[in-house]
Amino acid sequence: MPSLPRRAFLSGAALASALAPLGAQTGEDADRRHGAITDVGGLRVGHFTDSRRPTGCTVVLFDRGAAAGVDVRGAAPGTRETDLLNPINTVQSVNAILLTGGSSYGLDAAAGVMQYCEEHRMGFPVGVGVVPIVPAAVIFDLEVGDEKIRPDARAGYAACEAATNAPPAEGNIGVGAGATVGKLFGNKFAMKSGFGTASIRIGDTGLIVGAVAGVNSVGDVRDHRTGKILAGARSEDGQGFADAIRQIMQGATPGTRLGAHTTVGIIATNAFLTKDECTKVAQMSHDGFARTINPTHTAYDGDTIFATATGEIRVKTSTTVIGSVAAEAMARAINRAVLTAAGIPGFPAHRDMPAAAG
Repeated sequence: MPSLPRRAFLSGAALASALAPLGAQTGEDADRRHGAITDVGGLRVGHFTDSRRPTGCTVVLFDRGAAAGVDVRGAAPGTRETDLLNPINTVQSVNAILLTGGSSYGLDAAAGVMQYCEEHRMGFPVGVGVVPIVPAAVIFDLEVGDEKIRPDARAGYAACEAATNAPPAEGNIGVGAGATVGKLFGNKFAMKSGFGTASIRIGDTGLIVGAVAGVNSVGDVRDHRTGKILAGARSEDGQGFADAIRQIMQGATPGTRLGAHTTVGIIATNAFLTKDECTKVAQMSHDGFARTINPTHTAYDGDTIFATATGEIRVKTSTTVIGSVAAEAMARAINRAVLTAAGIPGFPAHRDMPAAAG
C-alpha cells in the first residue's frame, strides 16, 4: 500500500490568507481571481441548456467518487437521494450531483445522469452491476417561458456528455438558465441571475475548496464584501433597488408565491473528509448564502447545499477550516452568478442597471 503524504496542521496564517478579502482588486482583476470548482481536481462539470426556453441543468461528476453531505435550510425544497447522505446510512460516496431547473419535474434529469454513470461503471456495487448514487436538487423556474419545457433524462445525459475538468461557463447556462432573483414583491420587479463558480486555495497546503451555485432567490443578492445590492427587487421605476429588507421593516407585504424560488449549490474540496464532516461543511456553507442573499432560507425558498470531498490531499485539517473557507467560496460563487448573468425580456441583469455603474 503506498504511503500517504506527511500529515501537517494548517496554520492560522494559511486560513487567514485564504479568507483575505479582495481588497483594492476589483473588476477585471477580481474576476481573474475567482477560480472554479474544477480547480479541486477529480471532478468534471457539465451543463445542458434548453434552447426552447430558459431552463437547464448542471451536473458535477466524480470520476472516483466523493464523500458527501447535505444541508437543507429552505422550507420548500425539491430534492432526490438526500437521505442517503445521512452519516448513519450505508452508502459512503456519491458518483454525481445534479442541480436542475424545472421544479420537481426537473428531477427526471437525474435518470439521464444515472444512465451515463451506469454506462461508465460509476456506482455502488450490488453484485449484478452498479447503482449510481446521484443526489439532486431543483430550482423553480417554471414562470420564465413555457412551463411545459423542463429538463428530462435526455438533458441530464447531455450534461454528463458535456462535462469536462475545464472551468465551467457561468451566467445564463445550465441550472442558471432560468434563474431570477429579487422576487419578494413579484416577478414585475425581479431580475435575472444565473450560475456561478469560485474556488479558494488555502495557503501552501495544497487544499482547495470550490463552489458552484444556481441562484434563484426570493431575496436580494448583495456583494459579499461591501453589502451593496447587486441584483434584487427593483424600485417602481425599474431603475434602482427597492431594498427588500428595508421594505419589510417598513411594513411591506411579500407578493410572491410560496415555494416558487430556491438557491442551490455544491461545495467540493480535495481534503479527506468523512460523510459527517461533509455534512458539517454543508451546514457552515450556508453562511455564504446569509452573506449574499437577504432574506434567505425563507418559506418561499428550498435552499440546499451539498458538500463533497474527494480525499486527494491527506493534510490534517478540520471542518472549521474547510467550512469557513467553503462559506466564503459559496458567497463568491453566488456573486459570480449575478455578475455574469445577461438580461432577458422582463428580467434585466446586474449589468443592465444604472446602479451597476455607481
